[in-house]
Amino acid sequence: MNKKLVFWSIVIALGGLLFGMDVAVISGAEQQIQEIWHLSDMLHGQALASALYGTIIGALFGGIPAEKYGRKKVLLWIGIVFFISALGSALAPEVISFMLFRFLGGLGVGASSVVAPMFISELAPARNRGKLVAAFQFNIVFGILLAYLSNYLLSGLGEDAWRWMLGILAIPAAAFIALLYFVPESPRWLMVHKKNYAKAREILEVSDPEGVDAAIEAIHQAVNEEKKKASLSGFLKKRFTTPIIMAILIAMFNQMSGINAIIYFAPRVFELAGLGKDAAFLQSAGIGLANLVFTMLGLYLIDKLGRKKLMLIGSIGYILSLGAVAAAFHFHYLGGFIVPLLLFIFIASHAIGQGAVIWVFISEIFPNQVRSYGQSLGSSVHWIMAALVTSVFPFFANNPNIGPAKIFLFFMFMMVLQLLWVIFKMPETKGVSLEEMERKLSKKKR
Repeated sequence: MNKKLVFWSIVIALGGLLFGMDVAVISGAEQQIQEIWHLSDMLHGQALASALYGTIIGALFGGIPAEKYGRKKVLLWIGIVFFISALGSALAPEVISFMLFRFLGGLGVGASSVVAPMFISELAPARNRGKLVAAFQFNIVFGILLAYLSNYLLSGLGEDAWRWMLGILAIPAAAFIALLYFVPESPRWLMVHKKNYAKAREILEVSDPEGVDAAIEAIHQAVNEEKKKASLSGFLKKRFTTPIIMAILIAMFNQMSGINAIIYFAPRVFELAGLGKDAAFLQSAGIGLANLVFTMLGLYLIDKLGRKKLMLIGSIGYILSLGAVAAAFHFHYLGGFIVPLLLFIFIASHAIGQGAVIWVFISEIFPNQVRSYGQSLGSSVHWIMAALVTSVFPFFANNPNIGPAKIFLFFMFMMVLQLLWVIFKMPETKGVSLEEMERKLSKKKR
């Protein structure tokens, strides 16, 4: 891989860093917000989920402007949206305006989850596509770690600590906006939507000099097969049923693991396990570090072992760790390091499995003419489930008839279903060109 390709991919993947920071930074602020504005558990859950409602809209419709105006321009606007959301949330005087600015940030998160992986997959050669697209996931978890660390460092600033926690996101948002000016447009988008083959070749000669002719020929073939870009109704036709079902399932299972409940409420979960407030913030930073380390391992392995094997490893780790956490809460084995250790294993399982695979897999299973729709579908399902889990978690966790033991047992059951899907239905996409994947899944459907 040449230096320019790596640089472009890293800059694009900074959308993932903003994504991760926006998702995790609220974990340090949420209890203080509930206390200051005297929110009930249900209203508090809705206030936190407001960002996730934005992600649903961003994921559903983020692909539309990306198709019309290009990947780069849409990412630039995503950076601006993050910047406004960070400052607005930090300065919010009451819960309604807070929810509106968090919703705006959620639009950026949802759109970035569609556009950034799609953009990288269209720049990268097939042999390195897994590593480069997974860099988006690496930046998500790096952003989560940065958010946890900044929350820990800012937690001693008194009643306005939560404002500083939320406002800090404006700094990386500004850097993202500036760096995007050094990134070219997607060569696939230039060819398919602008017919600008000369500019596309110029970019591909930098990003994939050895395979530039083969890449252009493959895109030409895809364009000739589909003279017109598929409409939304065309996307919903029978030929795309298989990848649609796969995108829905991998996105649904991702959130039914409980990952967002841990990311959003890590300090609260550790306090439920008996840790003090300062220790809970520090353990949350440990969660972020474990997430980062095992995401790096997942990035290293994704093009060696393949997507399916990583999902198998992650699913088994999910089941063991979630079952043990449920047992620890049920039998009150909450002293010392037991629950933090089990949650570190849970995070490691997520990072090396679902975390490393989901955005790569969704970006690979849809053909050129409907990839933006497919990415939007997978991302929107992901965020609908995330919003659902986040909005109800405080209520169920504090309900004496339910509590954390039953919640984690439910998450474990869902991961058993994921394991069965991976074993019997999930295809391997490692090293398969985007055009060949279309033919493979179409044959499978017939």
